[in-house]
Amino acid sequence: MKLDFAQVFKALGDERRIRLLNLFLQSGKKICVCEMVDALRIPQYQVSKHLKVLRNLDLVKTTREGLWVYYEANWESSECVSDLFKVIKKHFQERFNEDLQRLDERLSLREGDSCVIGYSIYEKENES
Repeated sequence: MKLDFAQVFKALGDERRIRLLNLFLQSGKKICVCEMVDALRIPQYQVSKHLKVLRNLDLVKTTREGLWVYYEANWESSECVSDLFKVIKKHFQERFNEDLQRLDERLSLREGDSCVIGYSIYEKENES
């Protein structure tokens, strides 16, 4: 797949997508959608919508483990993407520190490095 750099930069023009990428890059872990929802405090449908954009550009990749689908940064996408990831990792950690703290709390609930809870904190607070 030939990378469309204009589309990559357009995708990175949305702060929520940078926040998502930042979670992957700072944690270095595979993360499921429910964990992202709780970390970013945005609804599941929005997380899924933004992940679809990132996945279509080959910026993230997925792994299925049983019922769960985990996402992670795709460092192998291209050298340019890898360089962009390094910039995001270096310069956005402090800006989105609260996201990372919430992700750490959420990841601490895993069993055997796997999500077992599903949607919890954010989605349940906003069900009404």
